[in-house]
Order: sequence, then structure tokens, then C-alpha cells
Amino acid sequence: MIRVVIVDDEELARSYLRELLGSHPEIEVAAECSNGFEAVKAVAELKPDLLFLDVQMPKLDGFEVLELIGSETAVVFVTAYDQYALRAFDVHAVDYLLKPFNQARFEAALDRARQRIGARLPPAAQLAAAARPPLQYLERIVVKDGAKVDVIPCDKLDYAEAQDDYVLLRSQGRNHLKPQTISSLEASLDPGKFLRIHRSYLVNLERVAKIEPYAKDSRIAILTDGTRLPVSRAGYARLKALLGER
Repeated sequence: MIRVVIVDDEELARSYLRELLGSHPEIEVAAECSNGFEAVKAVAELKPDLLFLDVQMPKLDGFEVLELIGSETAVVFVTAYDQYALRAFDVHAVDYLLKPFNQARFEAALDRARQRIGARLPPAAQLAAAARPPLQYLERIVVKDGAKVDVIPCDKLDYAEAQDDYVLLRSQGRNHLKPQTISSLEASLDPGKFLRIHRSYLVNLERVAKIEPYAKDSRIAILTDGTRLPVSRAGYARLKALLGER
């Protein structure tokens, strides 16, 4: 048996997929979810083999869901027309169904998905970045904390610190740990608002109160809450270009 979870905020879309899957006795629809939070919970609890995942949803979109569930579950994205998303799917060889789709197109996607069960998806942040239109940056960051999902508005992010294959996100007095590289996070944030001041630190420029000498040829950034972050020579040059001498 192949266990499937259907995720779409439109009931008609879910029922259409359920109807198409009904002709496959080897497939069990383990759950249907109407939003991204339900999807994250269902995947954690049910460990499905395959996910039919709508891209455009309120609360959490399909890419944010993918970030939170990891890359173990095979995914077929279901989406209305979006040229950037479709191009990203093609480049990364990810299965997708373009709404409205017929049974033949569904069967083709299902056949491809069967072959990929057990294979790893490309990194979610990389796929999401490729699917965003040019100059469109993240407005929020989602982080899974046990069974809970935290949504961090980007303007509430103070700084990010690289910790091996994770980033520590500092926001409103709390630390959040997310499995992502700092380089991929940097690429998804507005460079006019966030700056890499050190190989391990990315800072919200609105939080920088001043830059001070620290030791020979080194400096620190002092944030509005008193936090002190190291500034590399290259980071200082970028800071000067954006902020001027402090």
C-alpha cells in the first residue's frame, strides 16, 4: 500500500484528487488537509509515502510546508499557473500538476511519483528560492520546534548565526534553530535590509546601532539591544557602503 496525504485549501480540489486516487486500490488516502499547519502535523504523525501539495495556500504555502516536513516524503506539487514555480519544478525534476489537470496528466504524475518514493527531494529552501520571481524576497521565516511551528516576520529578525548545517535565528528575545545554511538564508532575504557582516553572521541593518573597533584590524557591530557581533574586513566594507561610517 502507498499512503497518501492530500493538501489543498479548496475542498473541490481535494475531492477531485480523492476521486482520481479511488481507482487505485493500492493507494490509501491517509488524510486530507485544508492548510499547511494541518499538513505538517499529518506528515509527522502518519509518515505518508506521497504528498499531493497545493502551492498557493493561506497560513503556510507549499514551499513552507516542504521546509518543515523535510525531504523524505515524495511530493507532487499542485498549482495554478506560476511561470517561476513551474520553471523551478522543471529544473529540479520535481513532479507537479498544473490546475486544471485531467486524468491522463494525473496518471503520468502519479507514475513518476511512484518511482521517486524513497528518493530525496532537493533542499526546500533552494527550490523555494528558484520558484520566487526575481527581486521577491521572503517576508517571513518558518521554523519547526517539536510539534509547534513558529512564524517569524523578517522585520522581527535581529540576526542569524551559522551553526554548522543550521542557522540560529534571533527574534524578539528568543533563539530559533533551523536546518538551513546561512548562505541560502542570505539569498532569500532583501539585501537592502539584511547584510552578511561576517562569514557566520547575517544582521538586520535596522538593528545596528554602531560599529566599534575591537582589536587590531577587527570591529564589532553593537545592536540596539546591546548584542555584540563580530564584523569581518569584507563585512565592514559592505557596511560602510550601505550605512556610512558610524
